Amino acid sequence: MRKIIVSIFLVLNFLCSCSERSETALDWFNKAKALNFTDQKKAIEYLNKAIKLNPSYADAYNDRGIAYTQLGQYQRAIEEYNEAIRLKPDNVDTYNNRGIVYFNLGQYQRTIKDSNEAIRLKPDNANAYNNRGASYLKQGNKNLGCRDLQKACVLKKCELLETTKSKGLCR
Repeated sequence: MRKIIVSIFLVLNFLCSCSERSETALDWFNKAKALNFTDQKKAIEYLNKAIKLNPSYADAYNDRGIAYTQLGQYQRAIEEYNEAIRLKPDNVDTYNNRGIVYFNLGQYQRTIKDSNEAIRLKPDNANAYNNRGASYLKQGNKNLGCRDLQKACVLKKCELLETTKSKGLCR
C-alpha cells in the first residue's frame, strides 16, 4: 500500500512539474500582455518567467520596461530598454519608450536622440515626432518643436499640437 501511495505521489508530482514546464516564454509574455499593464507587478512577474525561459526575448524586456516606467522606476526601465535595444536594435517602440523615460527625467537631448533613431527606422512614426517636438519645446526651441508636432499631426496624431496651440506655443 505504501509503495502505491508513493508511486501516485511521484506521478502527480511529475505531472504538475511538466505542466509548469510546458508554458513557453510566449505564453508568459501573452499573460503579461493580457493584463494590459493594469497590474504592473504581476506583469513583471510573468515577464520575468518569459525572460528566464528565453533570455533573448527583446519584446519581453521592452514590456518589462513599460511596467517599470509605470511604476516610476525609471532607472530600471532604462536598463530594460537598453537590453531590448541590444537584442533587437530595430525596434522603434523601444526607442520611443526609452525616450519617454528620458523626457520624464528632464533629459531632453537623450529623448531627441532616441526619437531621431525611431524616425530613422520608421520615418512615419508620429509618436517619435511628438516626443522630439515636446523635447525641443522644453529646450525652448519653438521652431523645431512646432515643426515636429505639425509633422505628427500630418501623421494623424494631433493632440499635442492642439494643446500647444491652445497655450500659444505653436500656430
